Amino acid sequence: MTGKSILKGVFLVGLGASSYGMLATFVKLAYREHYTTAEVTLSQFAYGILGMVLINAFQKYKSQKPVEKASPKNIFHLMLAGTSLGMTSVFYYLCVKYINVSIAIVLLMQTVWMGVLLEWILEKRKPSLQKTLSVGLVLWGTLWATNILHSEFTLDWRGMLFGMLAAASFTTTMFTANRVALGISSAQRSLYMLLGGAVIVIGFALATQNTPFQWGIFFKWGIVLALFGTIIPPLLMNAGFPITGIGLGSIVSALELPVSVFMAFFILDESVVQQQWLGIVLILLAIIFMNISFKKTS
Repeated sequence: MTGKSILKGVFLVGLGASSYGMLATFVKLAYREHYTTAEVTLSQFAYGILGMVLINAFQKYKSQKPVEKASPKNIFHLMLAGTSLGMTSVFYYLCVKYINVSIAIVLLMQTVWMGVLLEWILEKRKPSLQKTLSVGLVLWGTLWATNILHSEFTLDWRGMLFGMLAAASFTTTMFTANRVALGISSAQRSLYMLLGGAVIVIGFALATQNTPFQWGIFFKWGIVLALFGTIIPPLLMNAGFPITGIGLGSIVSALELPVSVFMAFFILDESVVQQQWLGIVLILLAIIFMNISFKKTS
């Protein structure tokens, strides 16, 4: 594979990760206009599903050969896996409601050690020394990045709880998405996972929306959230990861963390102290360390 094609893959994955990084800032801005979590998530998933339906129709029209259709079994498994996608959105947006975006994204990045733990439990793969050291760096970086070591600094426990739940459900999403119905197109897989997530989002909205629904969310933030959260990132990252490979792709996708913090710092005017920046750097270094290979090649 040429350096030019790898550079293209890095660009695609980096752009997709950066799009994800912008998401929480847009949610916070929607909250400032008094939209609820139910309204934000419903509008995002509605537009996301519509976008994926159009993309699937376009791919089917442009394809020279018949597109392999998902079987009822595939659809069921993908929708079941997609429920964790819906829970991730709900938990993460609730987290952003109670704490700063710059801290919420750090909590979401706990997927690094949660993924290692889940792999150990379900696949009986004991983590290597390299992964164990990386997990230690992530945890130490988290203490700094959340500024929790300062005795005068307090965090809303609800935000912390929802942040950790978002990380846990996102870990489940990543674990299942890479193992379910791999024989069909990524656009079909994304559509059915979104439909599964929509079940959770609709249930959450019915249970929590106790004020008249503000349909204005569909004409402003819904489109933005769907583009940056459910349409652009999966398409770019699905196109980029096969070129970069998992190792390099995982490193590049860590761009989500600094992009999210920079967006919060410059657009939301959130305070980020020096120790938090050091913690963020430490987490990024841990992700790089976890994904580089030290094996000699002949």
